[in-house]
Amino acid sequence: MVLYFCCRDKRWLKDKPPKSGCQSPVLGAMIDNLEISMIPALVLLPLLLRVAALHYLLGITILTTLPGLVLWYYYATHRRKRRTLFFLTLALYSLAYMYYLFMTEILPRGDVSQLQVCTVTTGMILTIGSLIQTKRGPGVVTASLLEARSQSQDKDSTHVNGAIQSAASSSAGSAAELQTTEATLTTKWSRCPVCKIMRPPRAGHCRTCGSCVQRLDHHCIWINSCVGQANHRSFLLTLSVFVLTSLYGIKLVLCSLCPRQYLMTALLYCPGVYSQSSTALCFTCAWYSGIVTGGLLYLLVVQVLNISFNVTEREAQLALRNKTGQSRLWGLVIDTGEYSRGFYQNWVEFLTMTDASVSPRSSLTDLV
Repeated sequence: MVLYFCCRDKRWLKDKPPKSGCQSPVLGAMIDNLEISMIPALVLLPLLLRVAALHYLLGITILTTLPGLVLWYYYATHRRKRRTLFFLTLALYSLAYMYYLFMTEILPRGDVSQLQVCTVTTGMILTIGSLIQTKRGPGVVTASLLEARSQSQDKDSTHVNGAIQSAASSSAGSAAELQTTEATLTTKWSRCPVCKIMRPPRAGHCRTCGSCVQRLDHHCIWINSCVGQANHRSFLLTLSVFVLTSLYGIKLVLCSLCPRQYLMTALLYCPGVYSQSSTALCFTCAWYSGIVTGGLLYLLVVQVLNISFNVTEREAQLALRNKTGQSRLWGLVIDTGEYSRGFYQNWVEFLTMTDASVSPRSSLTDLV
C-alpha cells in the first residue's frame, strides 16, 4: 500500500494532474503550469522587505540588489523553459502583498478616507480585469486566416473595380486614389520560414511562443504572452491603470507616514519613519513599489511613443539592426516612416484595429 502511494505521488509530480469534469479552464491552466520553484521566491520577497525595513542602509542595499537577485534566481531555475509564469506570478504576488499592507497598516491609521480606499480598490480590480483581457491572446496567425482574407479581398476587389469605373468618368484623382486602395488591399502576404504558413504584413514569429502573431509588438515576460493586434490595446490599458493606481497608492502611503513632508521629498527624507517596524515596512514597500512603477512607466512611455509613430517594438528593433530607421526623442522611439500617417491617424488605426482571425474587415487598418 505504501509503495502504491509513493508511485502515485511520483506520477503526480512528473505528469499533469488528471482533468476533472467540474474543473474550470482557468484553474486547470494554473495547475498545469504550476511552477514549484516559484515558492522560495514568494517566501523570500516579504522576508527581504522586512529585513530592509530594519535600517535605511539595509533598505538601500537590498532594494538595489533585489532586481539582480530575482534575475539570478530566474536564470538558475528557469533557464531551460521557453515560457514561464515566473514574472507574472511575482508581479501579481507583489501587487497583492502591497494591497494587503495598505489595508492592514495604512488604513487603520485613519489618514485615508473611504473614497480613497475605493479608488485604490477599483484600480486593483481594473488592473486584474484588463490583465485577464490581455491574456486572452495576441491574435495568432492560423492557416485559415489567409482563406478568410481572400474571400473578403474578392468582395473588396469587385467593389473597388466598380468604384474605379464609375469614378473614371468624373475624376481622375478619385480613380487614382481607389487604385491605390486596391493595391494596398492586394498586398501579398509572406511565408514564415518556421511555421510554414502565410502571414499578413507586420506579423512576426515569436521564438518564445513558437507561433506567428498578427502585428507582433513584442513578447512580454511579465504577462507570459505576446503583445499583438488582438491584445495590444488591453495591454496598454493594463499598464496605464497599474501605473496610475500605483502612483496614487504611493502618494497615500507617503502622506500618511510623512504628513509634514512635501510629497516629492518624502521618499528621500521622512524623519521618524524607522521608529516603528510597521511604518518602516510601509516606507520600504513604497520604495519597492516606486522602483517597479518606474520601470513600467518607462515601458508605458515607449509604448505611447511607438503608437504615435505607428511602429511596433519588433519593427523598431529590425530598423535598428538594418539601420533603416531614425532615432527620435533621445532614442525613446525609432521612426521607420513606413506606416506612419500622422499622429491622429496613427492613434485612430490603433484604437480601431481588430483581430483579423476573428472578424475580417475590408479596411486599411487590417494591414496594421
